[in-house]
Amino acid sequence: MIRTFCGATVKAVGTARPIKEVRRLHSSYDVAVVGGGIVGLATVRELILRHPTLSFILLEKEKELAVHQSGHNSGVIHSGIYYTPGSLKARLCVRGATLAYEYCDKKGLPYKKCGKLIVATEQEEIPRLQALYERGMKNNVRDLSIVDAEGIREREPYCRGIMALDSPYTGIVDWRMVALRYGQDFEEAGGTVVTESEVNDICSAAESQAGSTEGLKYPIAIRDKKGREVRCRYVLTCGGLHSDRLSQISGCSSEPRIVPFRGDYLVLKPEKHYLVNGNIYPVPDPRFPFLGVHFTPRMDGSVWLGPNAVLAFKREGYKVYDFNVRDFADALSFRGLQRLVMKNIVYGMGEMYRGIFIGAQVKILQKYIPELSRSDVLRGPAGVRAQALDRDGNLVDDFVFDGGVGEVGSRVLHVRNAPSPAATSSLAIAEMVADEVEKRFDL
Repeated sequence: MIRTFCGATVKAVGTARPIKEVRRLHSSYDVAVVGGGIVGLATVRELILRHPTLSFILLEKEKELAVHQSGHNSGVIHSGIYYTPGSLKARLCVRGATLAYEYCDKKGLPYKKCGKLIVATEQEEIPRLQALYERGMKNNVRDLSIVDAEGIREREPYCRGIMALDSPYTGIVDWRMVALRYGQDFEEAGGTVVTESEVNDICSAAESQAGSTEGLKYPIAIRDKKGREVRCRYVLTCGGLHSDRLSQISGCSSEPRIVPFRGDYLVLKPEKHYLVNGNIYPVPDPRFPFLGVHFTPRMDGSVWLGPNAVLAFKREGYKVYDFNVRDFADALSFRGLQRLVMKNIVYGMGEMYRGIFIGAQVKILQKYIPELSRSDVLRGPAGVRAQALDRDGNLVDDFVFDGGVGEVGSRVLHVRNAPSPAATSSLAIAEMVADEVEKRFDL
């Protein structure tokens, strides 16, 4: 059922009330969550399941939920191989994968455990591959093993390599479908979802009318660009590509800064899908900041190849020529990006070149599947990654929470960075964020 809320779109369940009553009856909530991506949806779902007697609202600036990073990703369920043993990322990924499979089974959401090979094509990659295996074992990654060239061919007949890590627990799923189901769970538990509400102010609420205690009970006002207002006791933001800006408008730090990187995929022509069975990944090169191109089957039967990683000129710019003056100026003026570029200028130029000339990208992919040719691929979709950077040009590779002091800051919690693989880890991240909310706020 769809209702209008002060000109915005509200998705709700239950009995409809007259539209004119909606603002008066539903403008105040215990907790407001800003951001309707997979992390925001998973977290607000976790919170309402823990606290069913409280009122919750989720605010999303787009017309639909989960349309950016949550809807523009490779669709992989990662198993937790890459991350430092004992780190938060490792623990959340391993637990998140288990929870994701269990959730999909419970809700009847389709997925495929198609597995993943991390393939070494040169002898110098073998020590790094073995180190990855040791990491994976310390992280308790399920069913992980090392296979030789013959083992690679058994799993991927057209793939060539001298050694590989085999991770049969790795899978694929439509993460946007999963995120939308989180939202459905939230609504069914009594939560309210408001779309087309782009928040641009988080501040102390104005005093209530005489005789009213609303200003005391709901001291925080959230306003959007259309002038609509929601009052609440506490605010949680999960803003993804805009997480730094949401933090700033509530008086918190502007760093780490979000810099958008676009990843352009190629797609394999349907008549060549037989070349790939599961995920085929390279051995990561520690000299470079990003993982490298890989082969990824999709739930719709297509196969994506890539992506590269280039600076996006717009935070939600999925096309080469998408441009936003503010986003571009913010990125170029940030010292952290300037230092990252200077440290990786050769790598960055190579990524740009391969993004323009498909043949150059195919040449790298041919290291793994020699039968692949330029005529077998087409340009495909793109995604934009919200990469958090510090002022020294370092990629922020861990979770960052931010709050503040005073009447507003003490009631706001920002999830500043939820690094990849956030989709895989979403339910585990939700548990962690909900714990943090309960620790900071008197729910």
